[in-house]
Amino acid sequence: MLALSRKKNEALVINNNIEITVLEIKGEQVKLGISAPKEVPVYRKEVYVQIQEANKEAVSVDGLEALKNLLG
Repeated sequence: MLALSRKKNEALVINNNIEITVLEIKGEQVKLGISAPKEVPVYRKEVYVQIQEANKEAVSVDGLEALKNLLG
């Protein structure tokens, strides 16, 4: 993991097309602004983990049986 220090209004660039800017710092909370192309999905990690779990569940045997039942 790369650890960087940034101050308010400072940014970093990833892969020439994603920019992350520190917008605000209040106590232990940091507000970030992310500029990325529309085709690049950006998720909070806890949401990303939920999506991954739902995807795994959807391809499980139970998920396949449910899909077969829906399709008749």
